[in-house]
Amino acid sequence: MHNIPLFKVLAKDSWIRPFLKRYKKTMVAALILGFMTFFCAGALMFTSGFLISRAASIPENILLIYVPIVLTRAFGIGRPVFRYIERLVSHNWVLKMTSKLRLKLYNTLEKDAIFFKNRYSLGDVLGLLAEDINHIQNLYLRTIFPTIIAWILYIFVVIALGVFSIPFACLMALLLFSVIIVLPLWSVVVNGARQEREKQLKNELYTELTDNIIGVSDWIFSQRGHEYVNWHDQSEKQLQDTQASLQKFNRRRDFLLQVIMGIIVVALLFWTSQQFPGNHGGAANWIAAFVLSVFPLVDAFSTLPDAAQETNIYKDSIKRLNALPTMTEQSTEKALEGSLDIKIEDLVFFYEKNNRKILDHLNITIPQGEKLAILGRSGSGKSTLASLIRGDLTPTSGNVQLANLSTEQMGDDISEYIGVIQQTPYLFHTTILNNLRIGNEQATIDAVWEVLRRVGLEKLVEELPDGLNTMVDEAGLRFSGGERHRMALARILLKDVPIVLLDEPTVGLDPITEQALIDTFFEQLTDKTIIWITHHLQGIEKMRHVIFIEDGQLEMSGTPEELAKSNPRYQKLKAIDEGKF
Repeated sequence: MHNIPLFKVLAKDSWIRPFLKRYKKTMVAALILGFMTFFCAGALMFTSGFLISRAASIPENILLIYVPIVLTRAFGIGRPVFRYIERLVSHNWVLKMTSKLRLKLYNTLEKDAIFFKNRYSLGDVLGLLAEDINHIQNLYLRTIFPTIIAWILYIFVVIALGVFSIPFACLMALLLFSVIIVLPLWSVVVNGARQEREKQLKNELYTELTDNIIGVSDWIFSQRGHEYVNWHDQSEKQLQDTQASLQKFNRRRDFLLQVIMGIIVVALLFWTSQQFPGNHGGAANWIAAFVLSVFPLVDAFSTLPDAAQETNIYKDSIKRLNALPTMTEQSTEKALEGSLDIKIEDLVFFYEKNNRKILDHLNITIPQGEKLAILGRSGSGKSTLASLIRGDLTPTSGNVQLANLSTEQMGDDISEYIGVIQQTPYLFHTTILNNLRIGNEQATIDAVWEVLRRVGLEKLVEELPDGLNTMVDEAGLRFSGGERHRMALARILLKDVPIVLLDEPTVGLDPITEQALIDTFFEQLTDKTIIWITHHLQGIEKMRHVIFIEDGQLEMSGTPEELAKSNPRYQKLKAIDEGKF
């Protein structure tokens, strides 16, 4: 797959090509302006060289050099003007295209977030949003535009030289062909694999760093932090070695390019001395003109090897964008009937990107009203299981059902039945009232005060200057961690969903606040199904059932009392949690 040329990837593209057609006039204008920039630069040096030599050979007759003087002024003004306009037009074209591309991407992710997450981990999503759109922007500014402009210049130069000498034009065509075709192709072939490796290592570091920072408490709790640090150091070393190989090749290739351009200059020196012999410095006039005109063109041709080499990065970004799911709308459009039991049958899940299996043939039944705790180290699959129960992920095989309906098919309707309190509940930059009414916009003021009383926040809100109309800072930073969790619980109570997922809600809280929060949770959710994901066993005795997931499989199951008496592993975990081990 990595050896597929960029043009074949673009041929099957449904993201980039529509915008090419929409803004094609602007793109053509940018290409013409880019050509005119280098044309004026070369023509400026050509006429300047001729003018200097001619003025030196016959200084007494100003009329003989009047035309070169005018052309020098014209090309001298034209070069920066065309350059400036070309930059405006090309960047305007690219920015218009990428702005529409970003809008399309965000709409796709918002509409299909549930179905997108089963193929990509959080680090991949961030990579797609942060890097791939910029790669598409650079594809045009640093690769496609410079390459097309260089090809146009190549054709123009060969034809212009052919007017004077077809054999010499053929020689120049061969030398320049090695610069604009052979060297770029060589860069793609030799350095392509290295660049793929570099991007792969960067993506792995990005993904793992993102996921493990979020789960850093699990690494610390399991006393395996040094393992991650060692892995990270090894990955960094591999990345540095790969980048060193890339740079070494680039230095050698750039040296070869300069050698070829030097050969072109020497060939021009020899050819012009033979092509334009004559008195009064005739040969010298044209030698200076032709030779000096080469140097501005070096800037147009020297960037092509790097530009071609970067296509390995760009085509991967294009493939990732085209791999996004088609926007869909799914809904049950009816209330669930019967008991709201959750059945997990032969559940298998792995991320398609790295084929890493997270859950392996898991079978669990969670009756309505059950109080279930899910334990497991970081990466064991417990949070993935919660996402599958919530319908945020699609199983690779097997199924997760709520009242005999697959949760993945419920779409947004799942929020009517399952609420979630996460590690860091988010409060929006609006009033407290609006924050609490997110799940139930029709809730009365009395109902809002009632849930605040139940979660222990009534007095706090009453003492605020504007009460329920008090504005909440971005992310709710004016409230403590425990208060934000109680706000999240108030939302759940106002929504009155029958099932609540507690995704390690007490992480980072001090022991006193943690215990008080746990007591509030279980006092107020006593009539609901509770699924508590945790690595911390404080308050575990409040649960009816405890399971332990290891490497995607169910390794331990029972009531807290049974496990405390008979299971050595649970006893060890309990002792560690209580500081007795």
